[in-house]
Amino acid sequence: MGATAEPGGPQRVDRRARRRQETIEEILDIATDVMTEQGVNGLTLAEVARRLGVQTPSIYKYFPSIMAVYDALFLRGQSEHLEVLREAMAGGEPGLDALTVGLEASGRWALRNQALAQLLFWRPVPSFEPSAEAFAPSEEMVGLQQQAIVDAVAAGQLGPEALTDAVFLVSILIKGVLTQAMANEPDVEWGHGRFTPTFSRLMRLLPAAYPPPQPRPKR
Repeated sequence: MGATAEPGGPQRVDRRARRRQETIEEILDIATDVMTEQGVNGLTLAEVARRLGVQTPSIYKYFPSIMAVYDALFLRGQSEHLEVLREAMAGGEPGLDALTVGLEASGRWALRNQALAQLLFWRPVPSFEPSAEAFAPSEEMVGLQQQAIVDAVAAGQLGPEALTDAVFLVSILIKGVLTQAMANEPDVEWGHGRFTPTFSRLMRLLPAAYPPPQPRPKR
């Protein structure tokens, strides 16, 4: 006969851990809905608890503070966004093409997840600072973009000056387009309307900002 699990043994612990994680994910889903409806800075534990059907102190079993909820949302959003960016860039040609298609995918994700995008890339909650763990995917995201710029320089698409600060210029371009789109056309999909279609044209300005070396004339 096979051995039976002891009451309170590993299986019971696993079920408890699974239920706890499911509740955490539900809390984060609700928190995202609240931010979408009431603004990122309008999130409260009381509203999350009301929608979850519990008293506010029950939320403290999972998150010690509202800032801990923001931190978990930041990590969730950055992780999702990083995967979208990485997958899109992998499908592009190394260099400017990979950078452009990756940022376009990033823009589509941001417009589909505007509350999370605001938390990640703007500062709607001035008192919130993400933890090192939550911020790690953001650093990896910048690394992917920097590598694409390195590839663009190596391919002669951009001049070596791009290695210094092109990643910051690119972030200004994508964030500026998204800011205009969210402020003026929040319900318009990427690639439509007045603002997001300009992004690919803006990216084509990069060689003018960082001119590649001109080939030496043959003697």
